[in-house]
Amino acid sequence: MTEVEIGAGKRGRRAYAFDDIAVVPSRRTRDPQDVSVQWSIDAFTFEAPILAAPMDSVSSPATVIQMGRLGILGVLDLEGLWTRYEDPTPFYDEIRTLTDGNVTKRMQEIYAEPVKAELITARLAEIRAAGVPVAGSLSPQRTQEFSQTVVDAGVDLFVIRGTTVSAEHVSQETEPLNLKKFIYELDVPVIVGGASTYTAALHLMRTGAAGVLVGFGGGAASTTRAALGIHAPMATAVADIAGARRDYMDESGGRYVHVIADGGLDTAGDVVKAIAMGADAVMLGTALARATEAPGGGFHWGAEAHHPELPRGRRVEVGTIAPLENVLNGPTPTWDGRANIVGALRRSMATTGYSDVKEFQRVEVVVAPYHQQ
Repeated sequence: MTEVEIGAGKRGRRAYAFDDIAVVPSRRTRDPQDVSVQWSIDAFTFEAPILAAPMDSVSSPATVIQMGRLGILGVLDLEGLWTRYEDPTPFYDEIRTLTDGNVTKRMQEIYAEPVKAELITARLAEIRAAGVPVAGSLSPQRTQEFSQTVVDAGVDLFVIRGTTVSAEHVSQETEPLNLKKFIYELDVPVIVGGASTYTAALHLMRTGAAGVLVGFGGGAASTTRAALGIHAPMATAVADIAGARRDYMDESGGRYVHVIADGGLDTAGDVVKAIAMGADAVMLGTALARATEAPGGGFHWGAEAHHPELPRGRRVEVGTIAPLENVLNGPTPTWDGRANIVGALRRSMATTGYSDVKEFQRVEVVVAPYHQQ
């Protein structure tokens, strides 16, 4: 790709966000009911290619169970309120009422309570008892400490999620997580990320990960770009990592690693474009935080919002628009793509003539910056 001259001493590659691209209809159309949006990873098949982000404002044991019954994968944050407190309800109530001036400091205090192994076990057991797939997420820093607890509790899919995750972390103070050794010794499929470049994703694929999360500081609750100056426009990031998946398949003799877009996905149109750029599935935060059952109660935040040293996220008010079932499958009370996400994906695929998600990854796209009035 041609580089752009930023100044006499620096050049950079032009990168695109989802708002910069559009899907193009082809010569063929289909009926929406003839389109399959199923997604399979390892031994598990889901009715839609959607994972719920492991964020306290999105995923509680109850909503994870509901998501499983609705055909998507809910992921519980195993370092969140549900594994720090026996009853986190009072803290949810407090976080919703905090003013902007003191929300960060108070959230740091609330999340200073230690994570408890016995609560990890109890929460995962609750989800397993409901008969839905069990998925939990830890940061790279906590994975070595609690991974055995998670596996012993009977997790089906294990997610290692951070702002960015490297297969080659270097530290002079601590022994870094050896991802390749860890994944090899684990008995469950691992999804790991975020990654935002071809090279970083290729190295993560070589660790044996079943899936790679794509994204860096692109979500509505993230302020990483302002705090660290780092941002990865998602259309380019997904396309780059889809390219890494293709090359890794050749390198490994056909091993397929799932690409999961994670960040910058606010509407159904963003989900459509993520898959058009090569994603197998998407991880949604803000979109699911708007459901009336979401534990955030109309507010949304991630782990970055309460980092003890350098917060690079915030609590945002997203409101509520509809029950979770309607947010996913409709009918929708909104006109702007915030609900009936699965129905919109199905219709977009039908309109462009594709019968399943793998086929839709080949759809034609154009660069067409869109500026909403």
